Amino acid sequence: MNRRPIDRESPDRLYTVTGGRTRADETAFDSVSLIVSECEPVPGMQSEHVKILQLARRPTAVVEISAELRLPVSVVKILLRDLLDTGRITVRHPSAGATAGKPDPDILRQVLVALNDL
Repeated sequence: MNRRPIDRESPDRLYTVTGGRTRADETAFDSVSLIVSECEPVPGMQSEHVKILQLARRPTAVVEISAELRLPVSVVKILLRDLLDTGRITVRHPSAGATAGKPDPDILRQVLVALNDL
């Protein structure tokens, strides 16, 4: 398997994937926010949106989605914003799953796996 580092992705492709947008609303997501699909992909959707909806059938961290798509987190956040604005995903912030001020160990394991995959 020949893996291409995400930092060497063609700028033209990233421009196309994001429709020329360079920033997402940073308040909606952080790298460990959990994304959950609220619907199935529909015909005609952008392929990256389809992949995100498939990955997020179970709660999936933003960094894990980034690693699976082999796209920079900043690009994934733009794509996630599209899906959030259309109600196709929901965002769960890790602090919502914390008990007594401690993060959920499952979330930490998922983030660790995603970071190792980068």
